[in-house]
Amino acid sequence: MSKTIKVALAGAGAFGLKHLDAIQYIDGVEVVSLVSRELEKTREIAKRYGIGHVTTELDDSLAMQEVDAVILCTPTQMHAGQALACLKAGKHVQVEIPLSDTLQGAEELAVLAQRTGLVAMCGHTRRFNPSHQYVHNKVTAGEFAIQQMDVQTYFFRRTNINALGEARSWTDHLLWHHAAHTVDLFAYQTGGEIVQANILQGPVHPVLGIAMDMSIQLKSSTGAICTLSLSFNNDGPLGTYFRYIGDTATYIARYDDLFTGKEEKIDVSNVAVSMNGIELQDREFFSAIREGREPNSSVAKVLPCYRVLHQLEQQLHA
Repeated sequence: MSKTIKVALAGAGAFGLKHLDAIQYIDGVEVVSLVSRELEKTREIAKRYGIGHVTTELDDSLAMQEVDAVILCTPTQMHAGQALACLKAGKHVQVEIPLSDTLQGAEELAVLAQRTGLVAMCGHTRRFNPSHQYVHNKVTAGEFAIQQMDVQTYFFRRTNINALGEARSWTDHLLWHHAAHTVDLFAYQTGGEIVQANILQGPVHPVLGIAMDMSIQLKSSTGAICTLSLSFNNDGPLGTYFRYIGDTATYIARYDDLFTGKEEKIDVSNVAVSMNGIELQDREFFSAIREGREPNSSVAKVLPCYRVLHQLEQQLHA
C-alpha cells in the first residue's frame, strides 16, 4: 500500500489524544473520522486536528469506504466487540490495551484476524517504549539475562476518573487492563512462556465494584520471576516503574526513560526513530499494513497474556 492510509479513531479521551498527537509525526497517514460519545466535545477536538468527519457511532465510520484502518481507544468493555466489527467491515484494527476483558473475546479476535488476513494489533505499548526496547536488545544480543522483574503500577483513583482527571463513563480494572502490560512484557522480555502465576487482591471498593489493590507473582520458563504490585489507592508517585534485575546489570524503566540501578540516566535516544512509545506503536501498525505483515503485538502474539489473565481471574473466583 503506497497511498495515504486513512484512519478512523474511536474514543477521544486521554489515550485517543495521545494517538492523535503521535500520528501528526507519521507521514502518509491521515485521520479522516473521529468517533466519541460527546458530539460537541468531539467536534471541538476534530477541528483542532483537522478531522473532517465526526460521529458518535463507530458503524458510521466503518461504513466509510475510504477508511483503511481503525484505532480503538474506547472503554475496555467495548474493545473485543468493536475490534470484531472492524475486522468484519474489512478494516485493519489497532485496539488499545486490553485486547479484551475476557479470554473468550480475545480468542474470537485471534480466530477472525487469522481468517481475514487483516492487520489486527493490540496496544501493548511497553514493547515499544525505547526504555524497554533497549533492554530487549540487550537480551536478544545475549548481553543481559533477566533474573527478576519488580514492577509497581500505582495510581490514585478512588473515584472513577481517567488519566486527565476527568470523569469516566466506565470502570477501569487492575487485572485486565494494567496487569496486562506487565504480564505480556515479562514473557516478551524473557523470551519464555509464563509457567506459573499467582494472585492476591485486596478489598473490593463499595462503589466502583473493583479491587483497588492487587499482588501478582509470575515465573517464566527461563527461570526468571516477576513480582507485580498494583494499586488505585496510592497517593503518589503515580505511574508504572519496572526494575530489571539481571546477571550483568540492573535497569529501571519509567515509561520511555531508562536508568541504571544507581539512578544514572541511560541515553536511549538512538534506540528508535522517536522517544514516544505511542508514536512507535502507531508506526508499527501502519508499517505492518503497508508491508502486509504481522506486527509486533499482533493479536496472535499477545494472546498468551490473556490466557494468563484468565487463569489469574479463575484463582480469584476459586
